[in-house]
Amino acid sequence: MKKFFNIRRDYSNQSLNFNDLNADPLIQFDSWFRAAQKIEPHEPNAFVLGTSTKTGRNSSRFLLLKAYDDEGFIFFTNYESRKSKQIAENPYGAMAFYWPVLQRQVRIEGKITNLPKKQSDEYFHVRPDGSKIGAWASPQSEPIPNREYLEKLKKEYEDKYSQFRIPRPEYWGGYKLVPDLIEFWQGRADRLHDRFEYRLLDGVWIKERLAP
Repeated sequence: MKKFFNIRRDYSNQSLNFNDLNADPLIQFDSWFRAAQKIEPHEPNAFVLGTSTKTGRNSSRFLLLKAYDDEGFIFFTNYESRKSKQIAENPYGAMAFYWPVLQRQVRIEGKITNLPKKQSDEYFHVRPDGSKIGAWASPQSEPIPNREYLEKLKKEYEDKYSQFRIPRPEYWGGYKLVPDLIEFWQGRADRLHDRFEYRLLDGVWIKERLAP
């Protein structure tokens, strides 16, 4: 057994109080995300997305948040990937952000819905051409024989669209997670962290403190 009992980081005593938080958790998220953009050195929009099958088998992976609004949180992926197949079976998922410099976490739970094609097109067409070709070339989550197979597909699509605007594949697009639970976590000394959870009840966000 490899033990990591002594790998630990003590947190500062920066407090987070009930009255510090906006009554609307999406406005509060915007405040924290803007702070993370200023200070976190690498991809503050990275998050873990958790999904599960209809039988409850869970899986998770890192993605990049691409937008959010007063309804929810938007990301893009291959609709034939493992995550998308699980979303089709069970449309409820969870997101988790971690910003170590700020010593903050945000957890989000809710229902995942497909974005309209127009919104998926809008984002796809501002991606770099290499990323667009990657969306065509990768049969995401499927077994492939080797790296050369992937590079061959990439070259085929580069040749195919060398003289044309690269279209969005029908099997690639966006999702929005519409939250019904959002938790804000601030690291504190001695593992006595500050945690505040918002739950949506009959259209109203209810906020309460949780034990760490």
